[in-house]
Amino acid sequence: QLVESGGGLVQAGGSLRLSCTASGITFRNYAMGWFRQAPGKEREFVVRVNWGGDWKNYADSVKGRFTISRDNAKNTVYLQMNSLKPEDTAVYYCAAAPSLFGSARSDDYNLWGQGTQVTVSS
Repeated sequence: QLVESGGGLVQAGGSLRLSCTASGITFRNYAMGWFRQAPGKEREFVVRVNWGGDWKNYADSVKGRFTISRDNAKNTVYLQMNSLKPEDTAVYYCAAAPSLFGSARSDDYNLWGQGTQVTVSS
C-alpha cells in the first residue's frame, strides 16, 4: 500500500512537499515514481528514482523545479516542488515498480497510491 500526503492549494511561485509512505512491500526493492493527471488529460510521468536513491530522471517540464528523494529506512519517497506554476495543477500519484530503475511508463508500475490534489493558483 502507498499513501500520499502533502497536497494542497498554493500560489504560483510557491512550494509544496509531497510524501508517499509504503507498507506491505520491501521498499528498497522498488524503484519509485511520481505521476500526475490534470483534468481532461492523460496521466503523465513526472519523475522517478532508483532503489538506492542515487539516480533520478525528471520530465523536462519539471526539471530544475522538482526534486525527488527517498528514505529507505522510513519507507518513504518525497517530491519537493518549487516554483510551482498553474500548469502543475493535477492529482499527483506515487507508484512503485519492481525493478532497479523503474521507467517513465505507468504500465511498469504495479502499486499505486490514491493520489493527492495539488492546485496552483495564478
